[in-house]
Amino acid sequence: MPIFQYRGYRPDGSQAAGAIEAGSVKDAALRLRESGLYPKDVREATFKRRFWIRQKPDVSLLPAITRQLSTLLSSGVTLMEALTSIAGEQKGVWRNILVGIKEKVAGGSSLSRALEGCGPLFPEFFVNMVAAGEASGNLDQALGRMADFLESQSSLRSKVRTSMIYPVFMICIGFIVLSFLFTFVIPKITRIFKDTESALPFITVVLITVSDIFQRFWWLLIGLALAAAAGFRRLKEKNRMLIDTFILRLPGEIMQSLYFGRFARTFGFLLEGGLPVLRALELSSKAIGNKALESRVMEAAARVAEGARLSASLDGFPPVLLQLISTGERSGQLVGILKKAADSYEDEFSRRVQKALSYLEPGMILVMGALVGIIVLAVLLPIFQLNQLIK
Repeated sequence: MPIFQYRGYRPDGSQAAGAIEAGSVKDAALRLRESGLYPKDVREATFKRRFWIRQKPDVSLLPAITRQLSTLLSSGVTLMEALTSIAGEQKGVWRNILVGIKEKVAGGSSLSRALEGCGPLFPEFFVNMVAAGEASGNLDQALGRMADFLESQSSLRSKVRTSMIYPVFMICIGFIVLSFLFTFVIPKITRIFKDTESALPFITVVLITVSDIFQRFWWLLIGLALAAAAGFRRLKEKNRMLIDTFILRLPGEIMQSLYFGRFARTFGFLLEGGLPVLRALELSSKAIGNKALESRVMEAAARVAEGARLSASLDGFPPVLLQLISTGERSGQLVGILKKAADSYEDEFSRRVQKALSYLEPGMILVMGALVGIIVLAVLLPIFQLNQLIK
């Protein structure tokens, strides 16, 4: 149902303002009167949008909101009061979403049912964990564990983004510098060579040709770059399984550490929250981020459903991780072992990323130096030839 913003008065004459979920303006006004308010203005909630910004909720706020809700509930605050307080601190889309959840809960819905209607904002495992917490009567603890999990995943994503900033920045700067050289600098230098009757070195001919392409067809190069990016995105969507399988075979095993860490972290977290093994496997497979590994986990879930042990069902997973899972199954401490495994894989991922970056920096410097050296050589060779002719 839509969200309506209202302004009105309380019975004591003080002003009131807020938002309410209702089927229509008339329904919203009626519900406000039933609650003891006298509405003055009721209209459907709208928010100004800048013409280049889509109005979407900031997903990065979800861990903080989850933490706040857990803290309030553990302090003895009722769910309705907690939702009201948190909604009062938010603005824009998040305020509307939280008000909508509060209205559904006020109408008799459970929190997990109310979250289901919010689309992909609340992941499926989030809703399942809330439902498990409600069933066990430990909703505040379930939300606390959820906040810990979301914060750890957010921290890991931040590490990935941070590690990508430097190489992407260097590539962009290198491309801009080379484009400037080929478009403005090199044409002025090589202009004197075009009028000579002597044969130019091959490398100089190539340099002049590339420079002419940058000068005359820069718009085509931009179009080709955009088309290549769109084509790669389309190829990735249509052949996700093939591309993800290729990623698993890349040297260095950087992404494998990330994927296995995600699986161990999510699977252990869901088991700790009280979800059945098969359901936890299904949700964990979707959180890995690799279709090939997701398929293997779902195949393992089918074998577990037939009575097989999990450690003997996960094909293609590292022997060390399988041994840890086997030990956890025998000792009954699978959740704790999975947490330790996740910590180990995440630390290994960070080390491998730093190692790759330590090789990438000098490698990029060498590539840029080689390109500059080729350009200098292509300019100097004809000058040496002309000097020989003059002698």
